[in-house]
Amino acid sequence: MRVDGHLSHLANLDLNMLVALRELTRERNVTRAARRLGVTQPAASAALSRLRRHFGDELLVRRKSGYVLTPLAVQLAEQVEAVCVAAERLFATSTHFDAATSDREFTLLMADYTIAVVGEQLSRLVRVAMPQAGLHVRLVREALALDYAETIRSIDGIVAPPIGRFRAPDVHSAELFRDRWVCVVSAENRALDTDTLSLDDLARLPWVAPYHPGQGFPSAAPIARQLTLLGIQPRVAVRVESYLAVPYFVVGTDRIALLQERVASKYADQFALRVLDCPVEPEPIIEALWWHESYEDDAAHACLRQLLAQAAAKL
Repeated sequence: MRVDGHLSHLANLDLNMLVALRELTRERNVTRAARRLGVTQPAASAALSRLRRHFGDELLVRRKSGYVLTPLAVQLAEQVEAVCVAAERLFATSTHFDAATSDREFTLLMADYTIAVVGEQLSRLVRVAMPQAGLHVRLVREALALDYAETIRSIDGIVAPPIGRFRAPDVHSAELFRDRWVCVVSAENRALDTDTLSLDDLARLPWVAPYHPGQGFPSAAPIARQLTLLGIQPRVAVRVESYLAVPYFVVGTDRIALLQERVASKYADQFALRVLDCPVEPEPIIEALWWHESYEDDAAHACLRQLLAQAAAKL
């Protein structure tokens, strides 16, 4: 009987190496990876040696500050996460789902803003409803636009605004909550002596802008879109890859930023910020859960969707 070459190759692989690769690239430390794998350090070192021989690459390279991933390992880290999630989902498939005993790990992709808004409630609800289940929360990157179609198939869901690329026949969604954009400035800002902003104020003050591209680069980032709608060409002083980093670069300066009201209100006292209405009302913020249709009839996934909706409803 003729055996397909790809099937033969797969059959000869030790699929336990997938889990070893995932933990080694996650931890970037053999000792910590061994602990997570439940094996001895020599066993984890042996697994790393096998992986190095297989890929013909060092994967982890020692530096003064510790181990770092090689360029190939960085690529493999993204791929092995998706493969392991898919494998776990495959072998967890069952006609019976018991929330009290399920040890499935759910992977969600969301911005740090969303985590700040619903993370605590979601964590508590999952802990009560599915005490043995795990959560793997990954932060949204701007580059998601490039691999969105592949990503949505390999994780349990993405929490994000209803951007055009998400609207596909094989993608389902449910609105979670709404918010609005506000402006934040330091309480010590001497360049602004009023609590009523004008468009001129937005044009003259230096900006802190999350996920804002460099000059000449287009962006689908919400902040860039809102500034464009306001007719503002911002003088960006600080660019950050995080919404929750914004207050740190506004406080004690003459800078201004757009921030979601739920986050701005939460951190205003801690950072001594003034929260001001925009001179022109920006678009509303709509956060929704997006998932691939292959999860639609998955009982465990349906439970997760319900818990996310409950977390949002408590806002």
